[in-house]
Amino acid sequence: MLNFIDEEVIKDGGYKRHEIEVNWHGHQDRGLGVANNIAAVEAGADVIHGTALGVGERAGNAPLDQTLVNLKLMGVIDNDLTKLDAYVKKAHEYIEVPLPRNYPVFGEDAFETGTGVHASAVIKAMRKGDDWLADRVYSGVPAGDFGLKQVIRIGHMAGRSNIIWWLEQNGYEAEDDLVAHLFEVAKSQRRNMTDEEVQAAVSDFKA
Repeated sequence: MLNFIDEEVIKDGGYKRHEIEVNWHGHQDRGLGVANNIAAVEAGADVIHGTALGVGERAGNAPLDQTLVNLKLMGVIDNDLTKLDAYVKKAHEYIEVPLPRNYPVFGEDAFETGTGVHASAVIKAMRKGDDWLADRVYSGVPAGDFGLKQVIRIGHMAGRSNIIWWLEQNGYEAEDDLVAHLFEVAKSQRRNMTDEEVQAAVSDFKA
């Protein structure tokens, strides 16, 4: 489409390409808003449009936040995007557009790891102080680039490493009996436990 605009509209109108600012404005009708924004950049668009969380008519506009994340990871832009999470949260608060738990990058679950094998690898990197590696072992997006961090959760897929890490990070001693108790509690869950639920399980054990 942009090639057509260049060849058949701009040049046919007697203009040179550099004299005309070409904008791309896409929607999410087919769920391709971000993909089309990226394609537009690659095709030479000067400006691409988007909105916070993709708010807009019908299925919405192309999500500006996801577009920026992808352009950053592709090396197209080098902006500091560590405040983008706060921007997304404010948009969610004020516009009241949904922010699902599994929303890419900025959803509550985006950087949570509950699977034992995954968590073990992330934790090993964290213990070495290698945040760069911890951000990339099992995640397609480095959390730190966007002002966020990896979170280790306890759930039915958790291993002992998840539990020991959680206890240490929350000021508890990782006693063998306590770890074993939380392991059994975790195996009975249908999802990852919240911090409050784990704390309640610790309190029950100590009582």
